[in-house]
Amino acid sequence: MKLEPFAMERLQSIWEHRVAWNLAESGVHPLRVEELVEAAEARDTLLRQDLAYPHTNGSVELRTLVAGLHPDATPAHVLVTNGGSEANLVTLLELVQPGDELVVMMPNYMQVPGLAAALGAEVRPWWLVEHAGGPDDRPRWRPDMGALEELVNGRTRAVFICNPNNPTGARLSASELDTICGIAARAGAWVISDEIYRGAELDGVETDTAWNRYERVIVTGGLSKAYALPGLRIGWIVAPPAVADALWGVHDYTTIAPGAVNDRLARVALEPARRELLLARTRGILRTNYPVVARWIDRRGSILSHVPPEAGAIAFVKYTLDVRSTALAERIREEQSVLLVPGDHFGRDGYIRIGFGCDPALLLGALERTAETLDAVARAPAPQ
Repeated sequence: MKLEPFAMERLQSIWEHRVAWNLAESGVHPLRVEELVEAAEARDTLLRQDLAYPHTNGSVELRTLVAGLHPDATPAHVLVTNGGSEANLVTLLELVQPGDELVVMMPNYMQVPGLAAALGAEVRPWWLVEHAGGPDDRPRWRPDMGALEELVNGRTRAVFICNPNNPTGARLSASELDTICGIAARAGAWVISDEIYRGAELDGVETDTAWNRYERVIVTGGLSKAYALPGLRIGWIVAPPAVADALWGVHDYTTIAPGAVNDRLARVALEPARRELLLARTRGILRTNYPVVARWIDRRGSILSHVPPEAGAIAFVKYTLDVRSTALAERIREEQSVLLVPGDHFGRDGYIRIGFGCDPALLLGALERTAETLDAVARAPAPQ
């Protein structure tokens, strides 16, 4: 198994703590433990937590709370993992064999394409289409169902979707999810739905889940993005019980178990009333900060444009400058100490992803610094 370098993760690992302004993150400003565990009794319980191995598939209490987010799921459907990234890894290690085909929604976070290729699968990209909108609808990144019909065949092991999508912030409707599941079902393929941004919607309407629409659906998720708890490293997989049990067997070979303290804090976060407060906080940050980004883009309409995101603290911004996105992001980082993610890290050059989940004052300063370099590139003479 030969893994290619994971360009985006390495970019963030090297630079996120070395720049003055980090707009490469796709979540919102993280919570502190004291904000999550406010009651004195709950803090005392946390301090009395044994630092022994917990349930290796996640505590029954946590799996029950995760199951409650997915129609008709039970704790037997749930495996708790160390972050959503391990959830995707474990799923692919179990399902994908050399020679399989994996249809992957694009643009996308490139973990799954990289893993699938290393496992010997053929990755077939399925591109979202930038739809300008019209009198009766709004601009959005929409799925091309005709293209999906052509991509899925008897060799297709799974269709992988990210809903809400990273990096576009688009989300799929219930009818679109039904169509995707119907196309996969005709080939007997799995649908793997990464739903880690579910709950981080700007309009406050929770994104529909793929779960329970088809017997071969697996959902991955976690607390990193919508819940502002990336440091807990708690993710999950929701799958048919026999599959969840097989995935647990793979998990025995990876990280074995979640951290005991992490599991307990995750239970606090997913308690229904607390969960609503956490998601309300996230959505409030998004609704406050997104207009700042939108106005900034609009003021540079000659070189920048975007489709408004529906979910997530991310804007996928298209530019007209004659420069590769990696080179542009590097120049912005070097000149302005602002970290952005280039579009080619998602398989889509000519874009940059801007994270807007940070403090509003930091966001505005970082955008103004970014604009200095963008304007300088725009003024530069065209290469001969």
